[in-house]
Amino acid sequence: MVDAVTQATGETETAIAQLPVPGEKRVTLHGLTWDGYLKILDALPQSRAARLTYDQGMLEITMPLENHEFALRIIELFIRILVVELGMKIKTMGSTTMNREDLKRGSEPDCAYYIQHQPQVAGRNVDFAIDPPPDLVVEVDITHTDIDKNRFYASLGVPEFWRFNGREWRIFQLQAGEYVEQSHSPTFSWVEKDDLYRFLEQAQQDEVEAELALRAWAREKVAAMKSEASSEA
Repeated sequence: MVDAVTQATGETETAIAQLPVPGEKRVTLHGLTWDGYLKILDALPQSRAARLTYDQGMLEITMPLENHEFALRIIELFIRILVVELGMKIKTMGSTTMNREDLKRGSEPDCAYYIQHQPQVAGRNVDFAIDPPPDLVVEVDITHTDIDKNRFYASLGVPEFWRFNGREWRIFQLQAGEYVEQSHSPTFSWVEKDDLYRFLEQAQQDEVEAELALRAWAREKVAAMKSEASSEA
């Protein structure tokens, strides 16, 4: 990875049982120009596992390991099940590169989604220069990152940001240009943090059974909410 960088630029609350570390390997470069970052981005293959985050001169290259990928995929499934059972729409961006030259920032997040703005970007490629940012971005950082992710994604205008460190799910909502931590997701306000923790723990033993249980639970919750809404009307 470092060889590819040099060649391209010439510039050298405890919630659940902690997932075993490490979760990622990281390489950080300082003093890198925007053009240097773009050269590295272009030099690396599209099929790579490594993800890049560029923050005003600092480039962090993250290579996810098994614990990172397990947590990420289970959180992705958690989100999709909730969206489906709620009858919402979604456009999954995955780790699509989100470059903002005007801010000198670029990211390949663990996963990103358009939910509220899905109709606005459905059926076409997103242009981050003119389209709104994703409604929800998720980052799994089990090991230390040098990037201030909260400041980073707040500057991109991402309305909701989830962080998971292998133990704790933290939820942030953008308010007046800064993230304010929330106890519940603005998108899924009826979901408790313990619901994700339980799903993660169950999935460590049997992912299929965990998915079936979550789908059944979500359907019951949605049915109960609809019944309550009908009685109040």
